[in-house]
Amino acid sequence: MFKQLAALPFALALAFGLAAPAAAVELDNLSAAERAAFRAEVRAYLLENPQVLMEAIAVLEQQQAEAEVTRDAQSVAANADALFASAFDVVLGNPEGDITIVEFMDYRCGFCRRAHPEVMDLINFDGNIRLIVKEFPILGEQSMLASRFAIATRIAHGDAAYFAVHDALMTMRGDVAIPALEALAASLGIDAAAIVAAMDDPLVQTTIDTNYALGQRLEITGTPSFVFGDQMVRGYVPLDGMQQIVAMLREGDN
Repeated sequence: MFKQLAALPFALALAFGLAAPAAAVELDNLSAAERAAFRAEVRAYLLENPQVLMEAIAVLEQQQAEAEVTRDAQSVAANADALFASAFDVVLGNPEGDITIVEFMDYRCGFCRRAHPEVMDLINFDGNIRLIVKEFPILGEQSMLASRFAIATRIAHGDAAYFAVHDALMTMRGDVAIPALEALAASLGIDAAAIVAAMDDPLVQTTIDTNYALGQRLEITGTPSFVFGDQMVRGYVPLDGMQQIVAMLREGDN
């Protein structure tokens, strides 16, 4: 807002009859009487034309949004290997899909839970999307425990078992604790003892730390956060919104 309002002194200075070069200088160069008159004129102008403030705010918000999109695209490009080609991540959907989506998620995040079935629907309905899951536990000890268990599942039993546990953790009720996680694995027919043993594998913490570092570089502070192609999307997006983003990405490639 302040950047946009900076144009008002220039316009009002012209209305005062000041020369253009004089209008461009700092207001401190005006005399006390000129400064007081100038401020009174600015106030009167804004009171008579309050829509100017809303127009300025709208312009500024648009500029900020465009700058953020540009910044995010540059950040995605700079971190492309870590985002799209990390050995630490599981790829769901179509491994050869024409659109890649990266999701930073936390099993205890309400909006991640809300987004999960819609992300799965997007993958299943579309059939040509590659989804990369980034374990990003930021909501406390239970979040960390759930992520460690999921990653250990992959180490002990492979990608298919990881996805089964990942899906179950997204709908799990109650507190996350080892007995509850063991029961969850057992309900899926997966050897829980092997998973618990694998939780001590250094690769578990390395995976999480790698995702934390990547999230910091991308300025990700909440979950869910997505990367659609070269676009960052922070927060929950409903299915139709995700479909629109995918369609726009495909249209841009044509």
